[in-house]
Amino acid sequence: MDLDLRKLRYFAAVAEHRHFGKAAEELYIAQPVLSRQIRALERDLGCELFVRTTRSVQLTPAGEQLRQEAAGVLALVDSAVRRVHEVDRGVQRLVVAFASGLRVSEVVVAFTAKYPDVEIDLRRLNWWEQDGPLRDGRADIGYLRGSFDRTGLRVVPIGTERRVACLPLGHRLAERESLVRADLDGEPVMNAQGRRTASIEEKFELVASGHGIALVPESVAQIYPRTDLVYLPITDNEPDGTYLVVPTDRRNELALDFLDLATTALRP
Repeated sequence: MDLDLRKLRYFAAVAEHRHFGKAAEELYIAQPVLSRQIRALERDLGCELFVRTTRSVQLTPAGEQLRQEAAGVLALVDSAVRRVHEVDRGVQRLVVAFASGLRVSEVVVAFTAKYPDVEIDLRRLNWWEQDGPLRDGRADIGYLRGSFDRTGLRVVPIGTERRVACLPLGHRLAERESLVRADLDGEPVMNAQGRRTASIEEKFELVASGHGIALVPESVAQIYPRTDLVYLPITDNEPDGTYLVVPTDRRNELALDFLDLATTALRP
């Protein structure tokens, strides 16, 4: 079967809002039209995507899988259309993505001096989907930290960075100079397996208000000094690697040149 992209966008809006009325407002269509399109998509796929009650709309297991798949599909389509339009207008653009706390400005300055006609967009990566924008076309090159799926990616090691414990000011460990991992046994740690946050700012707000602690890269702690938080080194914690990454399935000479410049500039 051919998947209708319009229906997929409609589905993505309902999946995000968990509400047909709010999704219809966002899409500028009538709610009955949206409901019919979702029903048509379910018939096309041969499965139910939502559990509907008078009070709520929830995803079925199949709907949750489609929600995850749709994000990548729609981003890939949008990126392809953008690149087509840019080629038609004669625009050259490079999208550089980076993990929070990692700096690429020095490389951008050097690259712009060499290619003054190339437009550079910078995109901060969400910590839970570091490699996603490289795979779906939203980014051409990435500066990543920690672990990620390396399939289909060219990965160049750059260095390492330690994580520090982020604690609220009144925490029982806050007056220590350093910690070991055993000190954190039994502490509620916010991570991808526990409570996911949309941004580092949201995570820090939760830590400061006593909802748990966080392990954050040292460079992130340096750019977010706060009087209600304490950052302590963990002396026996393994450091995270930092990496430059480009997709192997898209030959982009500008990205490869940026990679060469960045490898020289960013390595210690």
